[in-house]
Amino acid sequence: MRRNDNYLPVPGEEKNLDVDFVNESIPMKNMYADEGSPLYPRLGPYFTDGRRRVDYVLAYQIQKPTSIRRQSSRFGDNNFIRRLRRSMSMRSSRAPLQPKEDPEIAAQKQRTDYHEDDKRFRREEFEENLLETGLELEKDEGGKIPGIGFLKIHAPWNVLCREAEFMKLKMPTKKVYEVKQGSNLVEKIRLFIHKVTAPLHPKVDANRPQSIKSLSHPFSREKQHLFDLSDRDKFFDSKTRSSIVYEVLKRTRCTRAKYSMGITSLLANGVYTSAYPLHDGDIEGVNAEANDRKLLYEEWASYSVFYKYQPIGLIRKYFGEKVGLYFAWLGVYTQMLIPAAIVGVIVFLYGCATVDDNIPSMEICDPRNNITMCPLCDRACSYWKLVTACGTARASHLFDNPATVFFSIFMALWAVLFMEHWKRRQMRLNYVWDLTGFGEEEEDHNRAEYEFRVMKKTMKQDNSTPKGEKVKLTCTDRMPAYLTTVVMMFFMILVTFAIVFGVILYRISIKAALHMSTYPVARSNIRATVKTTAAIINLIVIIIMDEVYAAIARWLNTLEVPKTDKSYEERLIFKTFILKFVNAFTPIVYLAFFRGRLVGRPGNYLYVVGSYRMEECAHAGCLMELCIQLCITMLGKQLIQNNLFEIGIPKLKKLLRRRKSDLDSKQEEEVNKTLQRHEKDHIMGPFVGLSPEYMEMIIQFGMVTLFVASFPLAPLFALLNNIIEIRLDAKKFVMELRRPIAAKAKDIGIWYNLLRGLSKVAVIVNAFVISFTSDFIPRLVYQYMYSLDGTMHGFVNHTLSYFNVSDFQPGTDPLEPMHLGYSVEICRYKDYREPPSSNTPYELSKEFWAVLAARLAFVVVFQNVVMLMSDFVDWLIPDIPKDISLQIHKEKILMVELFMKEEQGKRLAARDNHNQDNCNSPSLASRSPAQPRSRPATHAVVWDHKRKEQEANEAPEYKL
Repeated sequence: MRRNDNYLPVPGEEKNLDVDFVNESIPMKNMYADEGSPLYPRLGPYFTDGRRRVDYVLAYQIQKPTSIRRQSSRFGDNNFIRRLRRSMSMRSSRAPLQPKEDPEIAAQKQRTDYHEDDKRFRREEFEENLLETGLELEKDEGGKIPGIGFLKIHAPWNVLCREAEFMKLKMPTKKVYEVKQGSNLVEKIRLFIHKVTAPLHPKVDANRPQSIKSLSHPFSREKQHLFDLSDRDKFFDSKTRSSIVYEVLKRTRCTRAKYSMGITSLLANGVYTSAYPLHDGDIEGVNAEANDRKLLYEEWASYSVFYKYQPIGLIRKYFGEKVGLYFAWLGVYTQMLIPAAIVGVIVFLYGCATVDDNIPSMEICDPRNNITMCPLCDRACSYWKLVTACGTARASHLFDNPATVFFSIFMALWAVLFMEHWKRRQMRLNYVWDLTGFGEEEEDHNRAEYEFRVMKKTMKQDNSTPKGEKVKLTCTDRMPAYLTTVVMMFFMILVTFAIVFGVILYRISIKAALHMSTYPVARSNIRATVKTTAAIINLIVIIIMDEVYAAIARWLNTLEVPKTDKSYEERLIFKTFILKFVNAFTPIVYLAFFRGRLVGRPGNYLYVVGSYRMEECAHAGCLMELCIQLCITMLGKQLIQNNLFEIGIPKLKKLLRRRKSDLDSKQEEEVNKTLQRHEKDHIMGPFVGLSPEYMEMIIQFGMVTLFVASFPLAPLFALLNNIIEIRLDAKKFVMELRRPIAAKAKDIGIWYNLLRGLSKVAVIVNAFVISFTSDFIPRLVYQYMYSLDGTMHGFVNHTLSYFNVSDFQPGTDPLEPMHLGYSVEICRYKDYREPPSSNTPYELSKEFWAVLAARLAFVVVFQNVVMLMSDFVDWLIPDIPKDISLQIHKEKILMVELFMKEEQGKRLAARDNHNQDNCNSPSLASRSPAQPRSRPATHAVVWDHKRKEQEANEAPEYKL
């Protein structure tokens, strides 16, 4: 607020302040609603007259100075009784003299009142500007929510038409045409599946046949006759009306401050506390009438319809295209998980069926193979028998078998098919929703924070900036924020690495502690205890750090001050994705590619942080530990972070709100029944966007595709989670959140690029998992290069090297060397190294280099073959379905024909009028001699020639 603006009310003029404002704001109606008016009962989202629909609501604080609060309350209900009570209380309060107030407290109150007055004056100016745009307003400050006032906004017909033309909204015309289905094989299969699954489709839009579509065209007031305006109340639905009002709110400015402020700036400065469109009506109760919200609850947001398809058309109609596209994408993703889950279960069952025929695990479990293994840790650990790893070896075969290679190739092709299927589905939705002409040139308004920074820069450069030059934020202005972002992102990634390293030290130390324990129970299953507890710790850390990283990403994004909402959203998504992806997958990447490779050998181990010896993999490899980590992380994130938080946190907030209230549950329900629609929606949670919903699904997609070779059941768990997730999100959108502003979008934006990038990286990651993490390549190399009979007999002995226990470094040999009951001279360890009797003892053997070459060759071949197959599938499937491209072409032809007929009608009408004028001109001239002379013939010919030339130039606009 400027220093010279005297916004504080003068004591002598306070009486008429509110009265003048009310009388000037709306000439045809009192701006303050009369509570409980007997003439116009307030039912549904309407003004108190019961006729005009509330299209948008602005909420604000009404903590005003006491004198102003007294004046504004005169316009509520029971005015006479209230004034009588107030006058009586004022008379009684004047009797005793009050002590003087502390000057400091009085000054603080004056500053508060000054600030509240400033907000009120800004609201007054903004509301006056809204009235000038043609919107109709009604205030409600006598509601059931204390301290909150509501400004209800209604857009009349002329404003809706004007803004729809300005926004180029596509509206259905009177012209309808039949949508012919494709005749090729793919379309016939699709139609057959649609007929078979008819019972699974929701019971919505039953009155309108699917084969009939209205021809849509950008609304124009000059061409209103083209549109079906028989029912004006339903021509613009509630979603369109609220989006139109929101555009007006964004454009309308409040210039009382030094810079103009739209609704976004007013919300950021606390002039208004919230702004939202209203839900259509109630879901439950006696007064609940049939509406789209109730239909969505019955056919979409109920767990009893979990097996049905989603009513995507109704979701789009109620919430807008952006929300509709998210749930359409989530539905396609969940559908595509069904075949992936089935194949994953088959691969897992194949491992279960062949575990008894697996020769390497049989050799490990055979007690006749008296193989003594070297200690797993220094001093505390002793020698151990290989037969004790029998359970781990058998369990590893469930996930490490030849079928996992096939499953990895299948999932790589599945990801490509999923992306192609979604692109085709997206194009079909664009056609059905009339988004084919929706471009990226749509106007995107500046954010409030950006305008505020520009205002501050303008105030600093008032004298130096030339007149007419527009001030904007440059790269130089944002450079400190960019540097802060880079440094903080790098630091947060290092923090993630440090946390993973801390869990590694935990595993090393707890393993040594359990080996030294005197309790038999603690020493019975050390490996399983360490693996499970470490995975749970990782899960807890991931969940906690996810929230921390989300807050840091928002803070960094705010520092950069993006210009538009779209830029803000894309930058925030990128930062959050990087941090959360690193947070979720760093422990998994360590287990897959680093654990067991940075170990060393007996007598020359690698140590970190002093005496901590790096941990080894089990004899069957690290794949089992990788599977456990993936399973716990995926299930834990889905169960705790996605579902429990989404269900538990709203219920916890509701419980805390109820405990703060003096009413019990029954009284609260009775009060809720008496609340108006805008008050009920105000109690709901604000809509914060779709980014959190997309983010959890993108991380899940990474879990399903990146390390699927080690966990074939990942698609099954993802499918079960998504079936619950869809209904959970639906219930949240319909019942717990305020209605979002309907936003148009023709695709899912940056999320598609992230999905495509993950599907490409998944091919490389799975190639390395199969090659380096599992024993698939060593088994192939042994079978075809070193096996005497071409079988896997002797594979376990081939992978174990020899170590002479006399070569232990001092202080690293076991404290109990006689733990097995006999003296050990030679122990075995898993590696390809020369024996102690060789000329180069403990050096890498030629078998190691042969296996390494085979592993690298497999990575190259697997990656290129799968990428080639993926590109072939991408090329084979067109992005746009053939029937959709034909329908779009047909729609353009019909639109051209419609306008050509209209132009011909105009020409015929003009020609008839012209002929009638020529026939009537002599009689008119004879009756009125004072008429001016008719146009000369030459002029008429020239005019007619110009008219024909203009028509010829305009005609090509209608051609394709």
